[in-house]
Formats: sequence, structure tokens, C-alpha cells
Amino acid sequence: MTDTTLAFTGARLLDETVAALSDRAPAILAAAADQLRGIRLGLHFNDGSQATLTARHSRIVVDQDRCPDPDVEVAFDDRAMNLLFDLQRAPVDQVLPDSLDVRGSRDDSLAVWRAFTLLSQRAAGLRSMQELWGTYREQAPQLWGATVPATGEPPADLVDWTALDFLARRTPDDAPAPLALIGGTTIEAPRLLWDGRTSTDWSLEYTVRDADLMETMHRCRARTNEEIERLLPDREPRAELYDLMRSYPARQGKGLRPTLTIAACAALGGRPDDAVRAAAALELFHNGFLVHDDIADESTHRRGLPTMHEEHGLGLAVNVGDGLNLLAVDAVLSNLESLGLARTLGLIHEAVHMCRESIEGQAMELGWIRHDTVPEADASYFTMSTKKTGWYTCMSPCRIGAVCAGVTDPSVLGRFDEAFRLIGIAFQIQDDILNLVGDEALYGKEPLGDLLEGKRTVMLIHLFRTAQPYERPRLLDVLCRRRTDKTQQHAEELLGAMRRHGSIEYATDLADRLAAEGIARFEEDLQVIPENEGKAVLRQIAHYVTSRPL
Repeated sequence: MTDTTLAFTGARLLDETVAALSDRAPAILAAAADQLRGIRLGLHFNDGSQATLTARHSRIVVDQDRCPDPDVEVAFDDRAMNLLFDLQRAPVDQVLPDSLDVRGSRDDSLAVWRAFTLLSQRAAGLRSMQELWGTYREQAPQLWGATVPATGEPPADLVDWTALDFLARRTPDDAPAPLALIGGTTIEAPRLLWDGRTSTDWSLEYTVRDADLMETMHRCRARTNEEIERLLPDREPRAELYDLMRSYPARQGKGLRPTLTIAACAALGGRPDDAVRAAAALELFHNGFLVHDDIADESTHRRGLPTMHEEHGLGLAVNVGDGLNLLAVDAVLSNLESLGLARTLGLIHEAVHMCRESIEGQAMELGWIRHDTVPEADASYFTMSTKKTGWYTCMSPCRIGAVCAGVTDPSVLGRFDEAFRLIGIAFQIQDDILNLVGDEALYGKEPLGDLLEGKRTVMLIHLFRTAQPYERPRLLDVLCRRRTDKTQQHAEELLGAMRRHGSIEYATDLADRLAAEGIARFEEDLQVIPENEGKAVLRQIAHYVTSRPL
């Protein structure tokens, strides 16, 4: 392939594959990154494009440029690209003469091979990957050889794309029926398709598939939103209360809390539908907290739109937040009829505990701002973050989902705590980083809003801990100004100081380390839960924290 005008180059295909997997199946990406750790991989494609592949913690980073000094160098031609997803071929058959060229040490080359095997074997089961690779192939179908005729023998020189063709022909009737709400996950131990002597045709056996996390969260969020709509009263005063109560839940978030709640219920043997109302209650609590948080923080935007108090005034906003919290309490109590007394009492206990932790964390943060203090140690931030957001974002959804499945034993519920405490802190640090360096359209808040609001983030704590004594008075003066007295230039000044002192890099590494510790605790503490569809979704969410781009 020498036509460089093609819209879809090999390097771009690789970049988009990794980007899609970071959202849809981060556990796959983490497994491949583990194989590539410490290896700089240079890739050359026969369309003239090049790329560099490196692993950073549990992420894979693609740079569509030449790698000047790679540890392993791989060159693909058309036939090698064609065989990439053809898993019924033995490795020796895929290394064609004058087709696939690999240079590097034996150990590094084998590690690269294992990484690509993981990506091809597991990612091929995701419909989104099939569509992406199909788009690449279909831009120039003549490059992939003759078409299999409807009747008769295929031509001798046929170069087919066996895996994609098989999956493209599959109908929903061929696939195993997914669990309601969760969907997209079938747990099978990865098979060794080549044992050195014989190969197994993967397309004729039960397919190895991973959860498509994006699709799963979309389904859980949509089902929860339907339940919220049923819970909201259809009566007056609409314009000043009930229509406004629909506003924040309608601003689409990731769907993390509903997915955790429903998946935890399924993981412990419950029916996913039994967790939907509890998931809706969690979302109502969450959105009530957000309305009040935005008032306390003097925020101007939430999920890309004006905050409630900016658009409708303080009085209505306070009342809407109160209404959302009251409706959440009513939603928890309404489980009495469907889940019974014991589980409903368990849900009440978990919800009250979650709310208490959240308001204690909010009080800690507001206290730092009120008294113009910056904590000296990261541990103070960890405590505040766990209380303010960790409980209602990660830990409580898992525990509440488990209660919906009938689990009320504190020792079992507690098995979620440490793993998701660490994952929750990592997730919050990443959100704080995104507020500084992320895409506003994706993040949904005003740029540098945390600096304008005076949030005590890990980056700010690190800055004040490492800044020179002569710098601190000016930094503190800028930080402690009222929100209305700060300008974008003040926020840029603090951001510039963070960049000089390496505070953002420090926070990124800290989040990666905490997330990795959380994943290790997940595997250790949740061994008591058998491998099933719900647990697989929980695992994907745990890995999502380590793989999402910053």
C-alpha cells in the first residue's frame, strides 16, 4: 500500500484502537500495558505512516511519529495487517517472508508479541472494535484479496480476514443472552489458541469477550434515568421545583454510580432490576449534593451548562437541592415493597452513612478555605476526598448494590471498602488534574475552576510543600482571595507555579500508584465473589481509573 492519501492509515488505526479500548475495555489495555512495560516500540506501516507505542503505568500511549531509538521495531505490510486478527493461524504462519519484520532483543520482542496477542484475542470480541477495523478495511477492499464466492471453492490466492468476517456475519441470535441491564460481558478464561504444536480455531468455539464498559454504563445510566423520571412527581409547582429537579440528572454524566450499584448486585447473585431504584436514589442524592456544592463553591458551570444558582438564583437552587435529597430518601424507602424489610433497612443504613461521610468531607474542605490553610500532608486530602466523594461515588454504590442482592453481613460489605477507597481517591485526583489540563468540552466545568474556587487539591498541597519560602506569601495571597475577586490571570499564576514545581506530574504519578494498589486489593479482597458478569464489570471500572487519558 503506497497511497498516502488514504483517510485511515495504520498509525491512525492503532491510535483509535487504543483510545477506544481506554473507554470501552480498559482491563484489556491494562493487560497489554503490563507486557509492554519499559519497552519503546517503533511501528512502521506500508502506507508510510509510523507510530511509537509505550506503556505508562496501566495506559498505552500512542504517538503518531517515528520512534528515534526503539527497543523493538516492527514493520507491517498489507498481508501482516490482514492476519493481525486472524487468530486461527499459528504464530510461525503469521511471520510471512518479506511481510512482517521484527527487530529487537528476544525478550522484548516476545513481550511485544504477547501484548498484541492480548489486544487481538480479547478486543476482537467487542462489536466497536469490529466496526473500527471494518472501516479501515473497507476504505480499500481490493487490498485484502479476492472475495469469497457465494458458491464454489475460494480462489487459491484468497487473502481473507477470517475473524472479522465471522463476527460480521454473527447475528444477535448467535450470541449468548446477556444479563438484563449489564450486557456485553461473557466470562471465559482466555484460551491458549496455540500451544506450540496445534492451533484452535477460535471462531468455532465459545467466544472470549470482555465488557464494553462504555456501552454498559450507557445502558445502566439510561435505565436509572427512566426510574428517576418515574419517581419525579408530575404536579405543581413544575416551573419552580419539579422541572428544575430534572435539570441536573438530565445532564448526562458517566453513569459510574448506577453501573457500580447494578453490577455489584449482579456480582453477588442478585437480579440487576432489584438495584435500579437504589441506583436512582443514589443519583438523586448525588445531584442534590451537586446543587448545594455549586452554591458553596460559587461555581458558574456544571457539565457544560450554567449552575442552578447562576441560572435560577440562590433561593430556588437551595430548594431544588433539598427536594432532590428528599426524593432520594423516599426512593430508598420505596424499596420496602419489592425488596422487603431487611434489605430496605440495610439500604437506609448505607444511605445515612454515605450522607454523613459526604457532609463531613465537605465541612473539612470548607474549613480549610474559611481558615486560609493548606494541609501539609497528602493524607489529609485522602481523608477529605474519601469522605466527600469517595463514599457516594465508589464505596457506597458497591455496598448498596450488594444489599440489594441480599447481603447485609458487614464483613462482606467491607470487602469493597479498601479497594474502592483507593480507586475513588485516584479517580478524584484525576478529575482535579483534568480541571487544570483537560478539555473543557469533555470535562464540563469552567477551565481552572478549582483554582478560582480555592480547592485544596493534591497539586496545591504539593505546591505549597515544595515552593520556596519567598514564593509562599504571594501564592497564599492569590489562593485566599474571594472567588469574586479572582481573575483568570490569578488562576494561571497558580497553574504556572504548579508546572514549575512539578505538582501536576507528582499528582499523576500518585493517582496511578493509588489506582494500581486499588486494583491489587480488588483482586485480593473480592476473591470470595465468583467470576461472573457483574464482577467483570466492577473490574473494568477499577481498570478504567488507570487507563483513562490525562
